[in-house]
Amino acid sequence: MARDTSKKKRPYFLKTLFFGAISLTSYILLFIHQDWITEHYTKGGYYAAYPIITAFYFSFIHGAFGSNLLSLLGLEAKQSKKK
Repeated sequence: MARDTSKKKRPYFLKTLFFGAISLTSYILLFIHQDWITEHYTKGGYYAAYPIITAFYFSFIHGAFGSNLLSLLGLEAKQSKKK
């Protein structure tokens, strides 16, 4: 009996495409504006929050992309059996 996996993988494909596009665009913008980023992120004071916020942002976007990509490829975490 064959399972129809096309409907199951479709949300993962769209999410992967969405987060991949955001991730790629973010990295491109980061490298294009690296002089401005370096100037403002190294000022100190409340500007010290910028690198922290940026790290959380990239961590979330890249993590969401990676998770959806692995799900799209069919690689899921093994569920542990409860005793």
